[in-house]
Amino acid sequence: MIPPMVSASTFPAGSVGSVETQYLDLPEPVRLDCGQALHPVRVAYETYGTLSPARDNVILVCHALSGDAHAAGFAKTPAQTSTRDGFGAADRDGAAGSGLGWWDGMIGPGKAFDTDRYFVVATNLLGGCSGTTGPSSIDPATGRPYGSDFPVITVADMVRTERAFLDVLGVERLAAVAGGSLGGMQALQWAILFPDQVDAIVAIASTHALHPQGVAWNAIARNAIMGDPAWQGGHYYGTDRAPHAGMGVARMVGHVTYLSAPALNDRFGRRLQFADDIRHTITEPEFEVESYLRHQADSFVKRFDANTYLFTSRALTYFDLARQHGGGSLARALEPVSARTLLIAFSSDWLYPPSASREIEDALRALGKPVEFQVIDAPYGHDCFLLEEARQTPIIRRFLAER
Repeated sequence: MIPPMVSASTFPAGSVGSVETQYLDLPEPVRLDCGQALHPVRVAYETYGTLSPARDNVILVCHALSGDAHAAGFAKTPAQTSTRDGFGAADRDGAAGSGLGWWDGMIGPGKAFDTDRYFVVATNLLGGCSGTTGPSSIDPATGRPYGSDFPVITVADMVRTERAFLDVLGVERLAAVAGGSLGGMQALQWAILFPDQVDAIVAIASTHALHPQGVAWNAIARNAIMGDPAWQGGHYYGTDRAPHAGMGVARMVGHVTYLSAPALNDRFGRRLQFADDIRHTITEPEFEVESYLRHQADSFVKRFDANTYLFTSRALTYFDLARQHGGGSLARALEPVSARTLLIAFSSDWLYPPSASREIEDALRALGKPVEFQVIDAPYGHDCFLLEEARQTPIIRRFLAER
């Protein structure tokens, strides 16, 4: 079940080399919080490094809303559009961007998640559109794609799917679970659902519950998709029409929430895109920032399914550890946690602000749990977890070495 590691000798130092996404079908149904059982379920995944004989060096890396299983290395078959969504990623990556994993700077020999020591596993989450069962998958009851009939899922459902996947691989215990944003939510959920099976968690630019402003922005994005006539009630597969317009607006809205005002000002200011003066148009972009957002939208709709966006967005807005596990108390929710916890936040992140991580730290510390919290002063907003890899790496390497 576990594919061999591909030699990275012909690739840049620190690279895991050429990788290919694998697929695994779960033998049993996945029981969901909504009361349904989902079967069959296929999981797309990649692995990097070498599994130890004792199978005790596994790190599970969980992705954010728009990620996939290709977290590191160079894809044998590069995607048409890169999944490396960080602000200015295209400028940083150049021509190699479409083939690079979305967290390539963090996974590999000598990197934060060091594949000389650890066996790193990355999966596409439940509900995804990159190989794991989701709304675009075939519903065995109808023989057609699920569309909006796909069951509403939660972050806990994603984690239970990951647990079932690792059971098939024969991995009972994890050295760590790590991720940023929605990936960090999954790490926290792992520590609560499976406290005796996780040694450490690394939750980056994440939260115990999305703040109301974040819930509101996600609602706007979902409504943009569902308000597009081409959405067709969620059953647009095979109709030669898809809600690209609504999806593009959702992407623009989401992308702005991932950035900070200073980052936008420094990168674009009020510079015009095509002329020395305004052209008196309402249909075409006048400013560089408008053109940038249109490019983000056009690229995103080529690689991401609108229904997956709806279901994943809803899952992250439902996420609320205090409500789900503590009767309204975050401290009570975190009582089962036995994993060492590393929390990393970024000063300019207003969507997942440092205050949310501070609340987790305070609750864990009050319970006498081992926790470390680091705030990195950086200007790029929420996207920092994808961009500030060099500054996260020594923090994570030291934390993991303390096991």
